[in-house]
Amino acid sequence: MIKGFRDFILRGNVIDLAVAVIIGAAFTAIVTALVADIITPLIAAIVGKPDFSYLILTLHGGKVQYGLFLNAVISFVLMAGVVYFFLVVPINYLLNKIKAPVAPTTKTCGECLSEIPLPAKRCKFCAQPVA
Repeated sequence: MIKGFRDFILRGNVIDLAVAVIIGAAFTAIVTALVADIITPLIAAIVGKPDFSYLILTLHGGKVQYGLFLNAVISFVLMAGVVYFFLVVPINYLLNKIKAPVAPTTKTCGECLSEIPLPAKRCKFCAQPVA
């Protein structure tokens, strides 16, 4: 039972998941700081109000604080935008740039122009020797 637990913990995907959660938490702090300290104040400077928490609808003595909902929606959209434009786009660009060219696995027969494997000494279609 202990051996099975040890094998489970030491599997690669469990360790990778733990690292991803830790990095994700650290990255969340960075994105939250960017949105709260830089982007939201810029929007507040344009709109003139620091946030929308002052927007309240009163119905029969009850308060509907739709301004807080708007704050949450704006925060989500800003965070999604920051993650996309500052993380996803650059990583996709780097991955597309780094892709190594694929080594050829076939060659062309000089007689019949068929594709044959690189180690072949004769063409499998016309039986001609291939250099």
